[in-house]
Parts: sequence; C-alpha cells; structure tokens
Amino acid sequence: MASLKKRGKTYYAQYYDGDRQVRQCLHTPSLQVAKEKLRKLESRLYRGEDVGGPTKTPTAEILAAYVDHIRMTKTAHSVRSDLWYLSDLFGPICDDLSKTGVASQGRKGVRRSRRKPERFRIQSQYIEQVTVGEISEVIARRIREEGIAPKTGNRYREILSRLFSWAMTQRGVRMPGGQNPAAKVERQRESAPEIRFLTKRQIAQQLEALADHPVLQTMVAVYIYAGLRREEALWLQLNDLDLTAGVHGVIRVHAKTVDGEFWEPKTKRNRAVPVSRALRAYLDAYACRVVPGRWLFPTPKGLRWDGDNFSHVLRDANKKACLSWSCLDYRHTFGSQLAMKGESLYKISALMGNSPEICRRHYAALQPEALADSVEFDDLGKPDLRIIRG
Repeated sequence: MASLKKRGKTYYAQYYDGDRQVRQCLHTPSLQVAKEKLRKLESRLYRGEDVGGPTKTPTAEILAAYVDHIRMTKTAHSVRSDLWYLSDLFGPICDDLSKTGVASQGRKGVRRSRRKPERFRIQSQYIEQVTVGEISEVIARRIREEGIAPKTGNRYREILSRLFSWAMTQRGVRMPGGQNPAAKVERQRESAPEIRFLTKRQIAQQLEALADHPVLQTMVAVYIYAGLRREEALWLQLNDLDLTAGVHGVIRVHAKTVDGEFWEPKTKRNRAVPVSRALRAYLDAYACRVVPGRWLFPTPKGLRWDGDNFSHVLRDANKKACLSWSCLDYRHTFGSQLAMKGESLYKISALMGNSPEICRRHYAALQPEALADSVEFDDLGKPDLRIIRG
C-alpha cells in the first residue's frame, strides 16, 4: 500500500491517493523509525483517515472562529475569562477580537491595563507553526521573569489545549505529527491551596459587624451558612427561597433566563441547599424588610446586584469594622466547618456544587478525626509499653 523511499539521509513514504502519487516526508534518517511511521501511515490509510501533511491556517482566522464558537457554547463570564487569556497570550493577533469590548476586560469583567508590548507571547503567524517549545518557553519565562503563579501557567496551558483540540477536530487543522502541542507541555507544579475560612467566633463577629446593614448581613449569612458562590446569591429570586420545604427551608440554585439574559451555575448543575437553623433566623428577620419584586437581594434601586459592585460595597462595610473577609472566604467557611464537623466530602461537594475531588483538595486536611481509627492495629487492647533498646 505504501513504500519507503530515501533521499539523501531522509526517508519518505510513497503511496497513491486515487490516481495521484503522494510522497510524504517522515523526518527521520533511521530505517527502524521510518518503518514504524510507515506502519502507522498504512494503518491510517486503511481506516480512511486523512494522512496529509500539516495545513497552513492563519492564527488570527482560527482565533476568530474559536471565539465565535465559545460565545455560543459558554456563559458570558467564561467567555470573558477565555478571551482575556487568549488576548494576553497572542497579543497583537487578537486586536480584532478586542474591538468587541470583551477581550480588553479582565477575568471578572474589570478593565485591565497590564498588557505590555514587551510581554512574552506566541508570535507564530500560522497556527500550525506553534510548537511545544514555544508554548513552554512563553509560560516558563512569564513565571520566571514576570512572576505569574504556576496555577496561572497551567491555566494558559489549559486554554491553549482546548483551542488546538477544537481547531484540529472542528476546523480540520492538521498539526505536525497530528499532536496537540499544548497538551504536550509539562504542567507546572502548583503549591497546596491556601484556604481562608472563619472560625465560629469570627462568624459571629462578622455578622454582628453588619448589624446596621440588614441586607448585607443576610446575604453574608447566606454565603456562610449555605456556601453559595457570589453570583449564585446575586441571581436568587424570591421564588428560589422556599421556607416551607424541608425542616427550615430550601434555597434552589438553578439556571434561569431573566429579561432575555441567561444565567446558570458555574458547574452547569442545578442544586438545592437546605436552610440551617442559624440561617433561618436571619432569613426570618430579613423577610420583614423584603420589598415585593423580582430579586431576593435587590440593590437599593430594586435591581440585580453587579458582582463587582457588591464586593466593593461589602468591602467598604467590612473595612469600617477592620475586617477583610470576602465571598470566597465565606464559601470556604461553609465547606471547612462541615468538614471539621465530620460530614463526608461527598455530601459537602453536593451541597456546594463542586466535584468530590475539589472538596478533597480543599477540605480533606480538616478531617483528622476521620482517620483516627485507621492508625489502630493492636486488637489486644492495652499496648505493651516495653521498649527494646539497641
């Protein structure tokens, strides 16, 4: 079906595509390697797969098509995040994307000005020219010379891997060797996650500090006692809180469309979080002040809170009490307190809308009691205290 040809020191595979003779460079002077590549080529030809060489597609063209794709398949928040990373990695190539007013924004929708012409970026004009070495060098130099965190470096790798995978499967881009270059980049070693959470005494201190701000106080209570993400609480409507369900009530976090704007939880999974006895007390007190309308926690003008504006208002209120807790700290408080109470990580993940693996990374270290029985192997009861001295 195919044969080997040698020109100079390099081997080529020769085969027919219909009536057309094709000669493809195998990029090796080794006969043994050439035979193995020829075997794989014949296997692909037998299965009817495309075995042509690399294509030549402008990087800007692929980026534009990929942006159109993610806008149709991802949430607005995820699109903003991905566009920020792509623009940061490709720089001038993404100039047309920045005209949309999205790529020039930060990961949380905040306009940033940290892009600099001298930053290390992917410069390849054609997407097929991007190599494992180029991606590795960009990430490594940013970590070494610009001080980005290894986690951010892995995020760059993840974004690029999705881009190349989509280009290869959906746009017919043929990369050299048929391999995704970003997937071949070695992951950076990340440090253990640093989790901040409130103790029971700090919870009381935090809620007491907001006594003069009943709306903020109730919202913080929801974050602490229900473990909601910031946006999840801001998108709660009056009918999402059912105080007649369960023992003390239920908060339902689910996808919804309001005034033509679609929103869904980060993990795209709906869930119901039971209301605790402590949270019910704050909700009962807050219900007396609720103005009939659409949102459970509206702004003073009756609108839905913008996430960044809410964080700014909360930060100012806490600053007066010399506190610096954030919505993420409140969410970690929920998971951490449940873990220290002895609840299973599976239950915690279901309540928080996370995967069990993420909860294990964050909260497993807070469950030392769960392993207490694991170190006991002497069934004789009282241990023998004799010490053998050498």
